[in-house]
Amino acid sequence: MMDKIKPQSTITCPLCGHRKEESMPTNACQWFYECEHCHTVLRPKAGDCCVFCSYGTNKCPSVQQRGSCCASG
Repeated sequence: MMDKIKPQSTITCPLCGHRKEESMPTNACQWFYECEHCHTVLRPKAGDCCVFCSYGTNKCPSVQQRGSCCASG
């Protein structure tokens, strides 16, 4: 059925283009992420539950597993 959940995601800063692979939390959404290069604080885009869904190469574990946001009931 579903592929194995990918626990890592590479976040790309939309302002400076800096990329970094990060481990994603498995039990919560991550709503903020500070780019280590330009120090911009990223927030999810409208309709996304976390920064990984907006700026990462892989969606967050909740979306990968259930197909829905970790904040949804």
